[in-house]
Amino acid sequence: MATEMNGMRIAVLATDGFEQSELTVPVKALRQSGAQVDIVSLGSGEIQGMQHNEKGDKIRVDRTLDDAKAGDYAGLVLPGGVANPDTLRTDQRAVRFVREFVAARKPIAAICHGPWTLIEVDAVRGKSVTSWPSLKTDLKNAGADWVDKEVVVDHGLVTSRKPDDLPAFCEKMLEEFGEARRRAA
Repeated sequence: MATEMNGMRIAVLATDGFEQSELTVPVKALRQSGAQVDIVSLGSGEIQGMQHNEKGDKIRVDRTLDDAKAGDYAGLVLPGGVANPDTLRTDQRAVRFVREFVAARKPIAAICHGPWTLIEVDAVRGKSVTSWPSLKTDLKNAGADWVDKEVVVDHGLVTSRKPDDLPAFCEKMLEEFGEARRRAA
């Protein structure tokens, strides 16, 4: 994970019910690589993390969707948890925000249930992806090629299945975000 991210701004889109490790571990990896990371959410204040079925820590929101612009960021992270992406995919501001990353072909890293929001913006059609197994049918119905691997990368889209996959997920996330930076330079 030696990719240099100095000066890069990365958005992490999340709301209440995010799987704690799927937000905190990628954020730590990005910050250790020099990236500036903003937690973007539906409202200001704090959002509630989950550790599987138990409440975890609350995380401070840096920017609301009303204040955040996809153009200000080089990449996007979509953590899982069941409630988090289920809420985001029904919020038009969140859908618009993610759609702008897709349209600009910026790298996106989504883990566990995170790809649910990508289905809403038609970002998985024709792509190889993975996720928590319960999303397999949803992703296939959206035109994705679902595979059961710890991490899958397809044209700047990094996906993983679960917290156990975080080391591989973070490694590939940093590679893809770094590659996008090199292409833009």
